[in-house]
Amino acid sequence: MDGELIVLLSAAALAFSVLSYVVLDGTDLGVGILLGLTSCAKRRRTMAISILPIWDANETWLVLGGGGLLALFPLAYAILLPALYVPFIAMLLALIVRAMALEFRDYTNSPCIKRCIDALHSCGSLIAGACQGAALGTLVQGIPIQDGRFVGTGWEWVSPFTLYCSGVLVVGYAWLGACWLYWRTDSALQQTSRWQARCLSVATFVLMAVLITWTSTLNPDYAQRLSRPFVIYSTAVAGMIAFITFWTSFRTRFDILPLICALSLFILGFALMANTIFPLIVPPHLSLHAAASGTKSQLFMLVGFALLMPVTLFYNTFGFRTFSGKIRRVEDSLHQ
Repeated sequence: MDGELIVLLSAAALAFSVLSYVVLDGTDLGVGILLGLTSCAKRRRTMAISILPIWDANETWLVLGGGGLLALFPLAYAILLPALYVPFIAMLLALIVRAMALEFRDYTNSPCIKRCIDALHSCGSLIAGACQGAALGTLVQGIPIQDGRFVGTGWEWVSPFTLYCSGVLVVGYAWLGACWLYWRTDSALQQTSRWQARCLSVATFVLMAVLITWTSTLNPDYAQRLSRPFVIYSTAVAGMIAFITFWTSFRTRFDILPLICALSLFILGFALMANTIFPLIVPPHLSLHAAASGTKSQLFMLVGFALLMPVTLFYNTFGFRTFSGKIRRVEDSLHQ
């Protein structure tokens, strides 16, 4: 195989892993964020049960993405890790707290302790989403590099742009969480989730539009790529179709349709970001080819990805299929 093609396939495998994590675990994080805004104990338990059987499988994609970055593009890994030590460590700790809260909340009968555990779950979800947004914003903003090494202070992730990216991702995750709850629940909680999903959709759409405009001002190359007629028109048309379909989907009997539309807009935003920074992997200077490992190493990893991705996708699909349906009587079983 041609060396350039191998690098592109490696980048595609890595991008697919990251995107899968964002859309799958981002939905779980969104439910956790909304859980902190819910005062009713029965509703909080329903929300937690809706993601309890599938959250751990969703995080598999984070492992694939991190391991893939190290093996496929080790130079990029060596630069990103010291630049993002604080948000990465905070994110991992937050995910651990969220996991503990999900798994142990029903081992106590004390309403006060459960409320505290749910607060930890919500805080863990919020911090994890915010750290991921800060890391994404730092990557797009650009990381100082000299002679293939990180030469910054380690606090580049604290800037108006990166903090704004954190806010956008948190709001977007909450939107996905509301759409998920609309699909999985009924009665009063479903009606509340529908109202939340509609409000959060408008907020996410506006925030993303501002983010795209702001991104175009960071780098002349960004402005050039984002101003291409094909990019502008295709993004606008696809975004409006998904947004309009989202608003009309609540009138149908397919409760999963709002979630599909929200995920479509997330995928569109991810594709737009990839188009903005390509062929760089660490802006403003490090390209995919410069950061890539040896051809044999990449071929070895691509074979591993080809084996692991179908298994992981099957496991995710099987989990969603097994635990599908409405959650109506949470007192009967923790995994209904």
